[in-house]
Amino acid sequence: MHSCGQCGNCFSCLCRMSYHLNTHTDMYKCTECGRCFQSRQALAVHERIHSGEKPFECSVCSRRFARAGRLATHSRIHSGDKPYKCHMCDKAFSRSADRNIHMRVHTGDKPYKCHLCDKVFSQSGHLNSHMKVHTGDKPYKCHMCDKVFSHTGHLNDHTRVHTGDKPYKCHLCDKVFSQSGNLNSHMRVHTGDKPYKCHLCDKVFSQSGHLNDHTRVHTGDKPYKCHMCDKAFSQSGSLNSHKRVHTREKPIQVFTT
Repeated sequence: MHSCGQCGNCFSCLCRMSYHLNTHTDMYKCTECGRCFQSRQALAVHERIHSGEKPFECSVCSRRFARAGRLATHSRIHSGDKPYKCHMCDKAFSRSADRNIHMRVHTGDKPYKCHLCDKVFSQSGHLNSHMKVHTGDKPYKCHMCDKVFSHTGHLNDHTRVHTGDKPYKCHLCDKVFSQSGNLNSHMRVHTGDKPYKCHLCDKVFSQSGHLNDHTRVHTGDKPYKCHMCDKAFSQSGSLNSHKRVHTREKPIQVFTT
């Protein structure tokens, strides 16, 4: 190993270290920001940041890039090529960075920590989103009803209330949904999957909401209160049925032939 006397970086061969030494000289120095680079080529690539030059164009969608490597990565969107494979679950990715992030699912690594509540996250984007809980920042505004949201995804989901758009379709029964989460919950009707387990009696449920309703059997919690007589109920359906005592509304009857 060969060590740089100025910064301590180590290299396996002298030629690589000689390239590196150029970063400590003014041989390949950017005239705009003063950064130094190891070669003329590296400097030329860097200078595109300042000039805005993007010489590499995608032949499919005409997007342009400053670096050939970024064009190659982008092209996998069109080709579907996923050369970076997880060796633990066989999932594949078009970018090595995406694979590295995915590996934290297996390792449990969560390097991004909130300095306000000590919650930890596996991705920097998740931490940034979480910080809005503390700041109360809601920069995304619906142009139809002026509701505001902290995340673009929440705004997109909300907008479908106005448009009626239901882009998520079940491939087994053709039901459609406005949100992907609702489709995922619906799929359990077909698969029979019940991932939500009560830790008090081991009953299992297909939806988290059903588990929450069930848990009140054990806790005795009755959060649904009648504003006319102050009776309380553990489930919203029971409250709705009770209200008919006051309104004298008859329940809807379904007749079959």
